[in-house]
Amino acid sequence: MKLRPLYDRIVVKRIEDRETTRRGIIIPDSAKEKPQEGEVMAVGHGKRLEDGRLAPLDGKVGDRVLFGKYSGSETKLDGTEYIIIREDDVLCVLTPSPEDANPAA
Repeated sequence: MKLRPLYDRIVVKRIEDRETTRRGIIIPDSAKEKPQEGEVMAVGHGKRLEDGRLAPLDGKVGDRVLFGKYSGSETKLDGTEYIIIREDDVLCVLTPSPEDANPAA
């Protein structure tokens, strides 16, 4: 089954990072906050304007985004958790810096 968001909604899968202390102790998921970073899995067709036209969304599938802490609705499909949020709740799109693209420099 696939999720297909409507209008200006975006389906995001949280990016989970394992967090450890300096001494190698792994912090359990129940003791830390959920990340506010995720990967866009699907996007809607666009936002409906007052004149009836659709304005296309800026985000696209594969983008890494930061979103608000209490944004969206969580859902689970085939054992994977997703968040369905409005495009307005996306704070920014993360892009790799030039240093990340060329580590030898």
